[in-house]
Amino acid sequence: MTGPLAGVRVVEITSVILGPWAAQILGDLGADVIKIEPLAGDTTRAIGPARHPGMASMFLGVNRNKRSVVLDLKQPGGRDAAMKLAAGADVLLHNLRPGAARRLGLDYDAVRAVNPGLIYCGTYGYRAEGPYADYPAYDDIIQAKSGVPELQRMAQGIPNYMPSVVADKTTSLAVVYAITAALFQRERSDGGGGQAIEVPMFEAMVAFLMPEHLFGQSFEPPLGDAGYSRVLSPNRKPQQTKDGYIAVLPHTDAHWRYFLDLSGHGEVLDDPRFANVKGRTENIDELYGELARILSERSTQDWLDLLDPEILPFSALNAPGDLIHDPQLTATGFWKTAEHPSEGTLRMPSQPIGFSKNPTEDRRHAPRLGEHSIEVLREAGLTQPEIDDLLEHGITTDGTI
Repeated sequence: MTGPLAGVRVVEITSVILGPWAAQILGDLGADVIKIEPLAGDTTRAIGPARHPGMASMFLGVNRNKRSVVLDLKQPGGRDAAMKLAAGADVLLHNLRPGAARRLGLDYDAVRAVNPGLIYCGTYGYRAEGPYADYPAYDDIIQAKSGVPELQRMAQGIPNYMPSVVADKTTSLAVVYAITAALFQRERSDGGGGQAIEVPMFEAMVAFLMPEHLFGQSFEPPLGDAGYSRVLSPNRKPQQTKDGYIAVLPHTDAHWRYFLDLSGHGEVLDDPRFANVKGRTENIDELYGELARILSERSTQDWLDLLDPEILPFSALNAPGDLIHDPQLTATGFWKTAEHPSEGTLRMPSQPIGFSKNPTEDRRHAPRLGEHSIEVLREAGLTQPEIDDLLEHGITTDGTI
């Protein structure tokens, strides 16, 4: 087993994207991830194209390097089995709202009683001490509450969500760095004790958005409004050429001088509004208007042939499907294929990070529902009669199709 988290065991009680993607990253990094699912399975098992029921594309995308165990946590036997799994784990990750975790008997105090060294991570909509604590939260709602559609309105005139579950995935990354930091702290501490971690979506998304958008509100009293003017400019967008679109971003003095001289419009920098970074930022709408005017003079291919990518940041516009054949991603082996025992050949992205000593690897395919129930429950110390009783009472399943 390789990966920097080899030897770490994670029990995951999550669904949809936020928790599963975070747990998959931990699994890619070497952790043994045990995914506890309800009898119906994670809801993403039914979202997207599928060759077989329960193995849809969205589930496959965020659940590799895991073992699936079915447990009905609302029944005492299921809760007791989950506690036995937690007793032998390094990490418990769940996305139950705080009240729901308490009602199930899976709150931190209950779990710590069986495993004082456990890193216990709850990820849900809002911090537990706030007035929104028990509100349900989904990506669209967190985007709205954190200001994403309003930023889109400020920039483009119409409020829109980002066309990605960006609140879920931003929080996923916060979960990963929180858990790895807590594991590191546990290793460094004399007592080796665990701790509880809270990773709320709303606060994570606000923290993600506001480093640039706090802007004038960074000061008290304020020195201006919130909102970074450059990225909120309505002219900050892929620009039209004679026959299509292109993304061009002159940013530094050298970028602008190179682009304007090459395009035959060096006089633009003679305008005192555009002579330095401060002036260009304050007059960004007008400057990007000049950029749009210049780019409209030639075809997309003319610009791609004329500009040097080692000097000026620019790009043609990729559609999601174009990324499958992108030369950079192909050359670096970013896209991988794997043979799944029931789903056939699958394409998947690799981890974007690289380790010289502990490389990540795909050790396990995305599991069928309950595929590993029996083996994992045995590892947790349940006897065969106890497992048979769970099967008989519909608390677990053995993963047979």
